Amino acid sequence: MRRTKTSQPLKSKIEVPWDTTGALNSDSQVSISLDRISLPPTQPRRYFDSEALRQLTESIKQHGILQPLLVRIVDAGKLELVAGERRYRAALEIGLKEVPVVIRELDENAAYQLALIENLLREDLNPVEETEGILQLLALKLGRNLEEIPPLLRRLQHERKASAKSSNNVIGKKKFDSLLSEEDTESAPDNLDDNDVESNVLDSEEVSNNVIGKGDDKPEADNQVNPDLIIVEEVFDGLGLMTWESFANNRLPLLNLPEDILEALRKGNLEYTKAKAIAQIQDKDERTAFLEQAIAQNWSLSEIKQYISENKAPNTQKTEPNNYKERFTAATAKLRKSRIWSDPSKRKQVEKLLDQLEMLGNVG
Repeated sequence: MRRTKTSQPLKSKIEVPWDTTGALNSDSQVSISLDRISLPPTQPRRYFDSEALRQLTESIKQHGILQPLLVRIVDAGKLELVAGERRYRAALEIGLKEVPVVIRELDENAAYQLALIENLLREDLNPVEETEGILQLLALKLGRNLEEIPPLLRRLQHERKASAKSSNNVIGKKKFDSLLSEEDTESAPDNLDDNDVESNVLDSEEVSNNVIGKGDDKPEADNQVNPDLIIVEEVFDGLGLMTWESFANNRLPLLNLPEDILEALRKGNLEYTKAKAIAQIQDKDERTAFLEQAIAQNWSLSEIKQYISENKAPNTQKTEPNNYKERFTAATAKLRKSRIWSDPSKRKQVEKLLDQLEMLGNVG
């Protein structure tokens, strides 16, 4: 069952490999000077909603920072932010001197995983950031390069479909074998001797055994679950946002959208449904201008579709060539194959048209 993000901030079931034996990993909260905290060189979060950040800043002014920032030790006396960048930015804006933190001993890999998980559990995360974040997390968990993950997911999809198809075929063959009965044997031709009957029965048993072998007696290696699939399922089960199959079907195609559309999605300026509609405009300059106008005027999806539909038809008519020769050739080819020649009334119409065509030819 899909869990909501608000119900589980920083409480994903995904395990992050940090050293829990250290004294600093007790989750105890302390207050430290804000200038001791630095941002990491790579952060999964790139865009911040200005209005949401302003509201958070006002809230912190009134109530303070309710949830501590998560930091890790990088150098003697220096700390690096792991989670809580919005609170960090708001604290800088207000001019706070000290902030509450939880200090943990994390290596760079574990810190980045934890930052990714916190980012993925945000309620306001847009589809592109969510998709890219999940791919980054899968790359870390699988120990692969980021560009290897989409083909891997498609391969797992193919393997699952092939396995399901093979299973269905085996069941179908078993049912077919069970149809062989005494009644079938009694209805055999008279010239079928005992040896032939025995041979057929043996053949049937051999087929049945082969089917059982395919379904039940697979080599031990074939019965093992793909280790990559185990990790993939653990990641998606831990996040609780969607299944990996749904991600592969519905999210991977999103990354094929034009870059200008993706950028608008990343910034939260555009909904996914509108983005897909605008992506139908092939000309880049036309699409960019339309995209800017749609965002500026906050057009609805129906307005976007209507505009695209209305502006497609005129362009098609303008660019469509009047190839009269091709039309004439196609029309005469159809006439030769049609049955109008046996219809006296239609034959008279053809004669009139021929007379007109001949006259046009004589004019030239």
